[in-house]
Amino acid sequence: MFSHIMIGSNDVARSKTFYDAVLGALGANPGFVDDKGRLIYMHNNSLFLVTTPINGQPATAANGGTIGFACDSSAQADAWHTAGCSNGGVTCEDPPGVRESAFGPLYLAYMRDPDGNKLCALHRMG
Repeated sequence: MFSHIMIGSNDVARSKTFYDAVLGALGANPGFVDDKGRLIYMHNNSLFLVTTPINGQPATAANGGTIGFACDSSAQADAWHTAGCSNGGVTCEDPPGVRESAFGPLYLAYMRDPDGNKLCALHRMG
């Protein structure tokens, strides 16, 4: 359904350290910076990009927005969460764990990246 996700950052180098660790825990290669200064990750036919806003204004996190990353297991979600919190991320919501939903049990781990974007690791159980 999605071709890519792009978020803003006020410090792309800091974001590279954070997202290399977080997305590396999901099996992605380190990101690269293109000639326009955008940080780009390509993994499983998806693109995730980080950039300074083109309008010259400061980057801000979306209030109410969450970016979810699919995980193969609860262990991978935990590794993702640990990598992020060890590289400038801050845990938020409840601690990583199982939540019941209309779609069945989900293993979820939430954090905010160094720019305040809310992220979620999700493993569909069973």
